[in-house]
Amino acid sequence: MELAKITSKGQITLPISIRRVLNLKDGDKVAFIEKDGNYIVVNPVSLAIDEVRKAFNGEAKRLNLEAEEDVAEMIKEIRKERK
Repeated sequence: MELAKITSKGQITLPISIRRVLNLKDGDKVAFIEKDGNYIVVNPVSLAIDEVRKAFNGEAKRLNLEAEEDVAEMIKEIRKERK
């Protein structure tokens, strides 16, 4: 468990171990997510990537894309259609 002190302005310093785990650098933002009455600090970039991953879950199978070459071929076909 890590602790952080809240300043009079409501600011906290995240411990270095937490920043490392979340891969946070100077100027990055964090998101606070409520889950079962507790708040979780997350890296919003990672959160966005997870949401995109969930949205695309199963799409490769649905489109019969088994390898990177299949994806490249699909992109070529789409580009031909748009010309």
